[in-house]
Amino acid sequence: MQAIPKVVANQFITKPVAQSQVRKPAPHPLSPASSGILPHHPLDLPLGLGPHLMVLMHWLHPELKKKRTSLKLCIVQQRKSLPIASVEGRLVEEVRKNDTLIIVGETGSGKTTQLPQYLFNAGFCCDGKVIGITQPRRVAAVTVAKRVAEECDVQLGQEVGFAIRFEDVTSSSTRIKYMTDGLLLREALLDPTLSRYRVVIVDEAHERTVHTDVLLGLLKKVQGLRSNQHNLKKDDISSLVKFDYGGWSSNALKPCQNMKLNPLKLIIMSASLDAKVFSEFFGGAKAVHVQGRQHPVDILYTYNPEPDYIDATLITIFQIHLDEGPGDILAFLTGQEEIESVDRLVHERLKQLPEGNRNILTIPMYSSLPSEQQLNVFRPAPSGFRKIILSTNIAETSVTIPGVKYVVDPGLVKARSYNPATGLEALIIIPISKAQALQRSGRAGREGPGKCFRLYPESEFGKLVNSTVPEIKRCSLSSVVLQLKALGIDDIIGFDFMEKPSRMAIVKSIEQLYLLGALTDDYKLSDPIGFQMARFPLDPIYSKALILSGEFRCLEEMLIVVAMLSVETIFYSPREKLEEARTVWKRFSSPDGDHVMLVRIFRAAAEFMEKIRAESSKAKKIDKSLHKWCRENFINCRSLKHSLEVHSQIRKQLLQMGLSFSSCEEDMLQFRRCLTASFFLNAAVKQADGSYRAMASGQIVQIHPSSVLFRTKPECIVFNELIRTNQNYVRNVTRVDLLWLPELAPQYYATEN
Repeated sequence: MQAIPKVVANQFITKPVAQSQVRKPAPHPLSPASSGILPHHPLDLPLGLGPHLMVLMHWLHPELKKKRTSLKLCIVQQRKSLPIASVEGRLVEEVRKNDTLIIVGETGSGKTTQLPQYLFNAGFCCDGKVIGITQPRRVAAVTVAKRVAEECDVQLGQEVGFAIRFEDVTSSSTRIKYMTDGLLLREALLDPTLSRYRVVIVDEAHERTVHTDVLLGLLKKVQGLRSNQHNLKKDDISSLVKFDYGGWSSNALKPCQNMKLNPLKLIIMSASLDAKVFSEFFGGAKAVHVQGRQHPVDILYTYNPEPDYIDATLITIFQIHLDEGPGDILAFLTGQEEIESVDRLVHERLKQLPEGNRNILTIPMYSSLPSEQQLNVFRPAPSGFRKIILSTNIAETSVTIPGVKYVVDPGLVKARSYNPATGLEALIIIPISKAQALQRSGRAGREGPGKCFRLYPESEFGKLVNSTVPEIKRCSLSSVVLQLKALGIDDIIGFDFMEKPSRMAIVKSIEQLYLLGALTDDYKLSDPIGFQMARFPLDPIYSKALILSGEFRCLEEMLIVVAMLSVETIFYSPREKLEEARTVWKRFSSPDGDHVMLVRIFRAAAEFMEKIRAESSKAKKIDKSLHKWCRENFINCRSLKHSLEVHSQIRKQLLQMGLSFSSCEEDMLQFRRCLTASFFLNAAVKQADGSYRAMASGQIVQIHPSSVLFRTKPECIVFNELIRTNQNYVRNVTRVDLLWLPELAPQYYATEN
């Protein structure tokens, strides 16, 4: 019965890592050890609440749920036990003395939850200003805000709140605000100097997402605008533009006239020891370290590369479960589909084990998971059960998950790749960096000694790059350029990026926006289309599709498609029931393609929910019925519910913009024409051998097997996504008429042959 894991058992080479070698912060070269290193908390206590841990105190003391006083005491004790607690005064003083400060501290040191509270208590919000904390991922923004509100004993959304795309839980009383970095960028559209903020903390800066890099460049400009030498007066606007503020136009600065602005305090927080790049970008800004607590972690490598990392992950999970002691398992995978596949396989194979060995609870963790479901990872497993967390790289640094003693690391991550020469962006699976591998192994040593099972040989670890290439160098910059243009920053090439993207990537993005009608002939933001597109927190192509759909009288349908494409895959396809799933999906399928199928699924779900609500007003019953409907139709319920939320939020924004709602009902001709007018850069024509040539890039691509058009192969298609595996696949495909291209996109196809 216990033969399941023996395929991989004993295939690991153990590499014990001494405590002194595991992620122990070293003195930073920018500041001497005597002044740049903040000491470890002297008390040898168990690991306290990590920066994203919301409900650990409930796990430690379940009885405290009914005893509010004891709960408060528990929170106080947990806060005091954090490594950062012993240096509270020192950190506050450093912030007072330095307009820009870099803080390096390991995940679990308490920097994310505690520093904003220290600054609030020190009077940084006494004039009604706000302390803003940005996160690269929404799960972190939500969980941290909930935890800090609990620590402060306030209602979430009052003094402490959060704001993420399509969800704002703040009020006029909010003084500590957690948000995604992209959301703060959007706030700058309305308030170029971020005047409501006294302090901005950019957390997880080491991840170097495109939004983080652009935000840091913008904040550097804002600091210049708000410095004591450049407080804005009406007569100063024209002279200010002469300064090098990245081409900020006078129109963008007009709202700031006659405002007395205090200098903006900027704190950059990173879990990586390499703070040099941040310090140099901000003119030699001071860097200090907060030491965390890290226990020894044994690193185990395989003797040989694993040809099937999914299967190797599954086998290793069972090997740990059967052969190792108590402790939860954290397994890293590349995306939602892999996570759900492994989740199903774990439960299938559990049936082969004796009943006494089936005490496993699997929990998925990925960024597009609805907020309330993301919190499951922090909740306790039933007594006697072992939690298995199946996560993307979100668990490397963005969340601290208690109870983890074992880490399974296949050494891979899904990342965006962009070729500016072809203008096509793709999602590809690539090896992680050494820095990521160290972060992953460190997850096993937060509360005690642990083990990390790397599913690759040690020689492969040596070949990994030291750190991840910043996202801004490997993605399309169309959204970035559109936002900067909306901010009044017209000189994109001259903008002060932390690391400049290639000139070709910038030019290609400007070209795409021009073709979409977002820019004028002199490359200014067009009115009204460009300004309207900039208001949506969406890919520019999706924004253009929504705006155009009013003219084609299909806004309702386009809104559904954009909402469905803004979440992870909507389909649930278990391997053992794949044929059954395909049969069920046929009732939604359309010869027109995948976009129409998405509309039909959404409408069927909405109709079903309306029927259930008419029968019962109980939320639990409605939710249970929806889950059952999704199972029967092989639909991912999490993704469907998320798309419903996104649909609702975008609809509100469309109403605020005054766009006219209309529907083409079942006549999808106008809908397909609108898709063509919007996605013309993603058009492809069938070749003699059945493959397709992408017209913009000339690349040869194939329709993905998951598409309803995989077998029919129409003459001309438009698509949403290019996936690069062993060959180039396009997903989310709709058939169109080739002659529609010069008719609906003459700005691009008029001279095409």
